[in-house]
Amino acid sequence: MITPRITAALLAAFALAGPTAHAQEARTIAGTAIVDLNIRSGPGPEHPVTDVMRASERATLVGCIAGSLWCQVQFRGKPGWVYSQYLSTQVAGTAGRTVVAQPPAQVAVPVVTYDAPAAAAVSGTLVAPPATTTTVTTTGVAAPVDLAPPATVQSYVVSNPADPVYLEGEVVLGAGLPESVPLQAIPDYQYRYVYLNRQPVLVDPGTRRIVYVYR
Repeated sequence: MITPRITAALLAAFALAGPTAHAQEARTIAGTAIVDLNIRSGPGPEHPVTDVMRASERATLVGCIAGSLWCQVQFRGKPGWVYSQYLSTQVAGTAGRTVVAQPPAQVAVPVVTYDAPAAAAVSGTLVAPPATTTTVTTTGVAAPVDLAPPATVQSYVVSNPADPVYLEGEVVLGAGLPESVPLQAIPDYQYRYVYLNRQPVLVDPGTRRIVYVYR
């Protein structure tokens, strides 16, 4: 069984039940999704999506892998992994919320490890949406695009699957794709598409930013 282990002396008083989480900590740290955020079975884009935290939904933050942006959470009673650039937490004495990936000294995030084979190599890293900052004062990292793709576009994307591309990070509106990622054309449509981390997404070819995610 693959089991993450909680390490560090930060842990002391409460236990999170679950087959992959063993933690004790003086207080529970709550994490809030900044955007619709995939929960995966492991810490990386190659792992399957097991659930989705909608923007503003909350989960218990179990801990983060040292030197990584992947953190384990407990959501709806089940453990999973999220990309911490899109998870925020409340910091005492501040008006906004702080991105877990950039915690100040007063936020002691427990450290977890993940016992698994090395993750498959990725060909790049998703660029965070431009509005990502340490302090988040709204429910979203980037303003969602008011986009309702025609049914014919979805049909074309589903009927013409492209080879998947895996990038470190998570698929959210506004995230940017490296130039090395090929974009697939859609007949008579302004946006292009790519299968990114197992999800089809629409991309603005001019900015190379994600404008729609098929979930």
